[in-house]
This record gives sequence, C-alpha cells and structure tokens, in this order.
Amino acid sequence: MEKRYWPRPFFALTACQSASKPDSTAATSHDPETDQCGASQYQNYIGQPLTSLDTQRFTVPVRAIPWNGAVTMDFNLRRLNFTADQSGKISKVYCG
Repeated sequence: MEKRYWPRPFFALTACQSASKPDSTAATSHDPETDQCGASQYQNYIGQPLTSLDTQRFTVPVRAIPWNGAVTMDFNLRRLNFTADQSGKISKVYCG
C-alpha cells in the first residue's frame, strides 16, 4: 500500500489565512468605551473626499490616512482616524 503525504507548505499557508473578515461595526459602535473619540458622529463622512477634512475643526486629535499611507502603530482611543480608499474617498472612520 502506497503512503500519501500532504505537502507541508500547504498546511503552513492555510494556517495563516483568516477565517473571516474583521467586523467593521466595532468601529461605528456607540459604546462609550470604544467610541472615546466620537467616531460614531462622523460616519456621514464615508464616501466624501479625504480633502473635505481640510476645512474642518475637531476637538480630538485626528489622522487623515490616504490609501496605502504609512502611519504609526500606536493605539489611542481618543484619536479620530479617517481612512481613504484608492480613489481618495473616506472609507472608514474609527477611533485608534
């Protein structure tokens, strides 16, 4: 009887894959613990150009993150983040 062996790289790669997409509803939560920056109040900016933030004033620190932009990995629940897609439109608003 012939023994069959599965290639080990196959298992290594499948172990790294995510089972599901991250839940984006956590970013829009109205929970005071996770919405310390007030991101829930700015969800109406989704779909607007990232440049629309240029004339706005905010009471919390803000990061406007362009597509493929480099940012620090520090986590600050009081900071408001606007992330843009490839076309330059805001695709996500969240605290962090």
